[in-house]
Amino acid sequence: MADKAKTNPGRFFEDYRLGEVIRHAVPRTVSGGERALYHALYPARHALASSDEFARASGLPAAPIDDLAAFHLVFGKTVPDISLNAVANLGYAEGRWHLPVYPGDTLRAESEVIGLKQNSNGTSGVVYVRTRGLNQRDALVLEYVRWVMVRKGDLSAPAPETVIPELQRVIPAGDLMIPEGLDFSGYDFDLAGEPHRWGDYAVGERIDHVDGVTIEEAEHMLATRLWQNTAKVHFDATFRPDGQRLIYGGHVISLARALSFNGLANAQMIVGLNGGAHANPCYSGLTVKAWSEVLDKAETAAPGVGAVRLRLVATSGGDPFTLKGEDGKYLGHVLLDLDYWALMPV
Repeated sequence: MADKAKTNPGRFFEDYRLGEVIRHAVPRTVSGGERALYHALYPARHALASSDEFARASGLPAAPIDDLAAFHLVFGKTVPDISLNAVANLGYAEGRWHLPVYPGDTLRAESEVIGLKQNSNGTSGVVYVRTRGLNQRDALVLEYVRWVMVRKGDLSAPAPETVIPELQRVIPAGDLMIPEGLDFSGYDFDLAGEPHRWGDYAVGERIDHVDGVTIEEAEHMLATRLWQNTAKVHFDATFRPDGQRLIYGGHVISLARALSFNGLANAQMIVGLNGGAHANPCYSGLTVKAWSEVLDKAETAAPGVGAVRLRLVATSGGDPFTLKGEDGKYLGHVLLDLDYWALMPV
């Protein structure tokens, strides 16, 4: 008989306790390899994360790795403890990027359980966690809340008291962290790729990003391994009744963000994540397209820097700018609905 005493089957819903703080393994030192692989996986080409010289001209010491690459790296740390036995990742809120991440930084993560709710079917429940990414100086790099549906291992385990945290629907623009030294007053629009500045965008404006990317199984698998995301739904085809592996939601986020370059090339840094929903499952073979809507704009204290609040929608087809049906539910072709703050030159 095999001895499983030293192996870890992952946490199930009944294993979480409100208020507990989980320190995640394994710290990871960032190198230029993360940037190269990220740009190989996605058509990512925002200038600030691509060029040291462009970043220095914008007041930073060097080009940081892409904001979503930092997010995926921290997110991946949490998977073995939070979502190894997940049915699905359901949403995000209160995401804030506090510091840019540079090659040479070492990141680790910790999560606090801030909410629990057993589902009415008694076979799973929703776990709410606030995750913090910290660097080698124990400085906060980024934080976010997410909630995930997790299977129960013991169906007879009693349901915990239901606690659903109160979360901000939108991060106030005044609470966004602007990187120290960031200065877009001498911004080079030619090198950035588009002439459109903060003042050229109007609240309510919608942008069809035109381009599409067909998801390949190999690229998705490489991405989840890159971020050390070990969730079974992404790797093990026997884990789901339909025999299909779910595409990691972060893969869809990064594809959509990269596609948004066409029309939003100057939205250089993501600094806030107000909310997000993976509206429908995504599988290999689907072609992802994207559109954006300008939800709000705000000035910042940094020279030449404005903040723009954007809705980013990823789809697998359908008419542009369609989102929900008359019943208020997402239409079947909508994969992602993301609400975020970005910085761009005024």
